[in-house]
Amino acid sequence: MFYWLMKYVVIGPIVKAIWRPWIVGRRNIPAEGAAILASNHLSVMDSIFLPLMIDRPVSFLAKSDYFTGKGIKGWATRVFMKATGQIPIDRSGGKASEASLNTGLQVLGRDDLLGIYPEGTRSPDGKLYRGRTGLARMALEAHVPVVPVVMVDTDTMLPIGRTIPRIVRVGIVIGEPLDFSRFQGMEGDRYILRSVTDEIMVALQRLGEQEYEDVYASTVKDRLQKPAA
Repeated sequence: MFYWLMKYVVIGPIVKAIWRPWIVGRRNIPAEGAAILASNHLSVMDSIFLPLMIDRPVSFLAKSDYFTGKGIKGWATRVFMKATGQIPIDRSGGKASEASLNTGLQVLGRDDLLGIYPEGTRSPDGKLYRGRTGLARMALEAHVPVVPVVMVDTDTMLPIGRTIPRIVRVGIVIGEPLDFSRFQGMEGDRYILRSVTDEIMVALQRLGEQEYEDVYASTVKDRLQKPAA
């Protein structure tokens, strides 16, 4: 009830009126049954606009930091995340990564839509980066299609480091579902997982025409944050 109230009465109408988001390919999202929506990640607002612009509820696995921020921005982010049904996860690795995987499989087990950012973190510069294989493992274990999703101009609206979003029209492009049933039972093969993940990233790159760099976004972020010698 809270999700629908925020989406259709409290937050949704205001956000749509201000930013006038557009969407292409909405019909590519399955009308029923479980599926993974694999999206590029340009801004914290990505997890807001996609749920607002499609008919079915979608739960994103979002880093726990989004739910613990302080001040006005932290409060606003936390409200938005809860309003759109986001699930906080610990991304510290090891057992935390396994718990995140299980959480995603639970969502898919309910025949719901699960949103994932294959890059693992926001792009630091607008490029598309190498995908993490957890997405492929979930898709193969749950036997579900993967729908590529491209967010457009959300980084212009609210880039990293900015608190107040700009009034910029943003968009969403949704591609045709990808079927990986040919790899059924091979979710334990790391080479298969990498192949599936790379296929998803190629689909995203073609759909959004982002410049692609075959390194992890987190590696680039660490490099940019490292003080000069």
